[in-house]
Amino acid sequence: MSLKDVPVTAAVDPIDAAGDESRPRLARRLLRSRVASISALLVILFAVFSITQDNFLTYNNLMLLLLNVAMLFVVSIGLTFVLLVGGFDLSIGALLGLSGFVLAFLYNSLQLNILLAIGLTVVFGAVVGGMTNGFLIGRLKLSFMIVTLGTMTLFMGLIKLVSGGQTVTIPSTFLVDEFSFGKILGIPIPVLGSIAVFALAAYVLKYTLFGRDVYAVGGNPKAAGLSGINVAWTVVAVYAIAGAAAAFGGVIAASRTGSAGPTVGDAIMLQAAAAVLIGGTSLRGGSGTVLGTAIGVLFFGVLSNGLQMAGFGTEWQQIIGGIIIAGAALADKVQRDGWASLALHWPSLRSQK
Repeated sequence: MSLKDVPVTAAVDPIDAAGDESRPRLARRLLRSRVASISALLVILFAVFSITQDNFLTYNNLMLLLLNVAMLFVVSIGLTFVLLVGGFDLSIGALLGLSGFVLAFLYNSLQLNILLAIGLTVVFGAVVGGMTNGFLIGRLKLSFMIVTLGTMTLFMGLIKLVSGGQTVTIPSTFLVDEFSFGKILGIPIPVLGSIAVFALAAYVLKYTLFGRDVYAVGGNPKAAGLSGINVAWTVVAVYAIAGAAAAFGGVIAASRTGSAGPTVGDAIMLQAAAAVLIGGTSLRGGSGTVLGTAIGVLFFGVLSNGLQMAGFGTEWQQIIGGIIIAGAALADKVQRDGWASLALHWPSLRSQK
């Protein structure tokens, strides 16, 4: 079937199934509003901790804050691509942990140059993410929740198999001294790496045809396919991007400790999901930005750093983070369906019985 045979109502705008141009514009306005709201909260939080904590607004603490969120930053950028096509990836934390052991194998056993080992580790993440999650979800149309739950379990099993539950040292002075703690213009190298990932992702989503395809597939995959977009390939590609981001996150984690650990990525998936959601990316796809994700990561970084300096334990960070995630999910529903969608129509429910 050629494009000439496609009904006009189906080919007007691949992002908007109904062809109503006002809906995408409204979604963009609501997205900007959510990003503006979390940005305002970030500024307020930053100001409160700057006033109440003497050492918060110092160069060393701010660099430590950015260094601590570098791994989360990279992983969250990768997850943003997945959510934009309407998917999710439960396996990114397990893949991050597995990538650390891949790096250790390449450097310790194969004795490759550490830079080559780092590059191959990132490629490993991209290939695994694309060939497992991407292929099964994009080409075979399987449920992303079932697939990524399965690959998460698979990767966790592989971690236990190759590690025996033990931490593996990576004795590279470059990895620990130069990559992790080295600085360029006073900025830690992992922070610069995360900034580079952000800039590349922002450019791809805003200025390339692939970025347009990502938003179109997330908005309406059927209409995107009718408009000539290879939906399956786009889905494979975003899961490959998420895999590469997870692997790079594993490299950053390994550089911080000089080792690969079996529990390194256990909590990163939930943290990344929280950052992406409060940054305005929709759970249903088609709406969101990496700028919003960056602000979401910084929000959690400032919150964690400030609470630690104030003497609060991690349990308070989890409680506050959970409340914020629930609020982000609520905001996402309101953004898509309006406030009326929250009304409970008990009479109609009873009548259905």
